[in-house]
Amino acid sequence: MTPVELVAPATETEALEELARGPAGSRAIVAGGTDLLFDLQGARPGPTHLVSLRRLPWRTHAWEAGGLRVGATEPLRTLEADPRLGQELPALAQAIAAVGSPALRRQATLGGNLGRSAPASDLAPALLALDAEVELVGRAGARRMSVDRFLRSSRSTALLAGELVRSVRLPEARPRSAYLWQRVRPANDISQIGLAVAFAPSPGLWRVALGGVPPRPVLAPDAARELAGDRPAAREIASAAERLAAHPALVSDRRATEEHRRRLAAVLCTRAIRTAVGEPRDPP
Repeated sequence: MTPVELVAPATETEALEELARGPAGSRAIVAGGTDLLFDLQGARPGPTHLVSLRRLPWRTHAWEAGGLRVGATEPLRTLEADPRLGQELPALAQAIAAVGSPALRRQATLGGNLGRSAPASDLAPALLALDAEVELVGRAGARRMSVDRFLRSSRSTALLAGELVRSVRLPEARPRSAYLWQRVRPANDISQIGLAVAFAPSPGLWRVALGGVPPRPVLAPDAARELAGDRPAAREIASAAERLAAHPALVSDRRATEEHRRRLAAVLCTRAIRTAVGEPRDPP
């Protein structure tokens, strides 16, 4: 592993200036740092400087204008402990609970998870279904975009050189939402598939998102269009599950076969919608 120097800027301006120094690839960003060691071991050549964001005033979250704003370095465990989260954004609360262990969640951050852009992220499908957006900041100023536009592929995002994720914003409470997943070993493995659903009251529409699929978590609009109103009928849920099972993102990789994923998608879709509307997952 290449020797590195740790830099911890105290202000946003200092952090952006530090990122601008040195050649491309010489600086790596540390948010929670839970995946950092693995990244450094695999980097050839590795970065010469680690830029820690821990001293920046982004370790916070706030409920505002009916929604939630989460600073990029807020630990998942702190966010998870907020009692409003499970009431107003249950899909996000369930996705956070699916991330590793409580100890890991004390370090891991929402901003770091998005910046890594892992196909099997548990958080990304929930954020997609909840119509979240990211706030990015660089020396040229700040800009916002949807999480759907931000994520491009594995380890690739819409971040420009020298930019940072400042915060993640969720526009409104969506109590009719849920996130479910399937793993071989729940405590240790990453998800073979993750499934998030959410009902947006203002347009009266559902959003359905798939995770655990290459090259990145995706929305499934064909499945969402089968659902009408805040309590879809059983036939609508069945149609949505059928549509989701046919999604082109459900392919084979080292974690699961295409056939297995398609079966899981249908089952989890049905269960997630029933969970979101407060019905038993498997009614008689």
